[in-house]
Amino acid sequence: MKDHRKYSHDKKFSLSSRVKSFRHAFSGLADLVRHEHNARIHLVIFLVVISAGIIFRISSIEWISIIIASGLVFISECFNTAIENISDLITDELNENIRRAKDVAAAGVLMAAIISVIVGLFVFLPHIFNITGD
Repeated sequence: MKDHRKYSHDKKFSLSSRVKSFRHAFSGLADLVRHEHNARIHLVIFLVVISAGIIFRISSIEWISIIIASGLVFISECFNTAIENISDLITDELNENIRRAKDVAAAGVLMAAIISVIVGLFVFLPHIFNITGD
């Protein structure tokens, strides 16, 4: 299936093309959540974290930390999925370079997830201990 969109350097600026560009981006997000199990897991965890932030009434700087850490996870999941999809399009045969590219992309998601857990611990543990009186 060929995409007939021209390369961006071939186009003049127009508001309608910017709207289409956003439409494609939101379509990509929907596709990510619809087809990628890990993205759905990240989304559920993100909603739990948002709920916890509301319950614990976290500060503005804590919200910023949570949003940046969570955004990092979703961004890395987007790039990982793009690399996987392009790699699968190139060949369905075993290829050491493609395996390494996929592994490195997956490692990026793992690192982002670990960082987000650490940020979450820094943000929420003081609130949890404050409630329990420890």
